[in-house]
Order: sequence, then C-alpha cells, then structure tokens
Amino acid sequence: MKRTNQRLCILDTNVLMHDPTALFRFHEHDVFLPMVVLEELDAAKKGMSEVAQNARQASRFLEQLIQGASQSAISRGLALESIRPATNGHGETARGLLFIQTDSLNQPLPLELPGTHPDHAILSVSLALGSRFPGHAVTLITKDVNLRIKAAVLGIRAEDYASDRALEDVSLLDRGIRALPDDFWQTHGAHLESWSRDGRTFYAVEGPLVQAWYPNLCLY
Repeated sequence: MKRTNQRLCILDTNVLMHDPTALFRFHEHDVFLPMVVLEELDAAKKGMSEVAQNARQASRFLEQLIQGASQSAISRGLALESIRPATNGHGETARGLLFIQTDSLNQPLPLELPGTHPDHAILSVSLALGSRFPGHAVTLITKDVNLRIKAAVLGIRAEDYASDRALEDVSLLDRGIRALPDDFWQTHGAHLESWSRDGRTFYAVEGPLVQAWYPNLCLY
C-alpha cells in the first residue's frame, strides 16, 4: 500500500450483504476487507434470502479477484479492474486495489468497548490502519449507524454506504435527451402536421417511436 493521498475504504460486512458490487463502487480508491468480514460473509451465505444470495455473490467476486494470486500479491493489493463487474455505477472502471487482511491488526480499544464483538474487531483494524498508513484517508464504510457512532467517538472517519444500486445507477436512468434516427422524417412524415404560433413551430407526429416519448423529453 505505497500510494499516498489515497482513500482506503474499510468495508463492513453489512455493506456487501446489502450490495455485493460495493467492492467496485469506490472509483480510484482502495478497498480493505478485515478478516472478520470474510468470516461473517461465510456465516451468512446459507439460505435463499436476499442477504444470503448477496453474501454468496460477494464471495464469488472475491474468489475471482484472488484466483491465481500468491500471498505476496494479495498483500500488495489486487486490481479491482481485473474482473468484469468492476464498474462503479457510472460506467467507469474501478481503478483502486483490494486489500484483504493478511496479518494481525490489533489496536487496543477503550475499556468501555470490551469483548470480541465483530464490530469491535473492525474498529480495532480501522484504528491500526489509520496509524500504519497516515498518508491514506482511512474511512470505515458501514450501514450500521451505531458502529458509525462508535467510530466517531474513537476518532475514526466513518460513512454510510450511499452508492445504492437503486439510487446511484445513473447509467440506467433516462437522460431526458434523445437523438432522432436518420430516417425519422421518412418513416414519420406521412402523418406529420406542423403549424406556427407566436413565433414558434409546433409538430403533431404519429408513428412507432412516439409511444416511447414523454412530456419534456428533448428530441434532436
């Protein structure tokens, strides 16, 4: 992890259970998975629920990424752009690296956070990474509001995962602008009416393309 001024996003398990493609949605930034996240994914993959299906899909992505990679290559980081799903929702390729925890990262937590709760393991890893890589903007990404509160108390930058497929896949949304085909006037001219009023020209058109139009659509 030699690059500086680079964001390092630590993903909580609930992010991948919510959206397994989250691995590829951080543009040029790097992604880090603590070992406890892999354990929780493994525990959640049984069954037919959406969470179980997402856990299995996330595991398949990880298997594709590490396929053929040596331990040293995994330690150096795996290129997220190396497999096909590596798009961030805007049609751009994920350009960061994936790091998987390969050694012990234990930063002591306050006595107020005792025990071996998985959340505490993620907090400990986040603190350790922040100390080890001060040139990176280490950020914990989690859907768990209470974990974000704990992180704030410990001075760890934490954010909700907001790149929802339903909200951020803007490549799937209509832009409201559509180019007419070259033969439009030939195929639609038979039923075309036009008139001018108040310095404007109006058209009434019938034809196969019209049913796909909607108010305020820009045609050119």
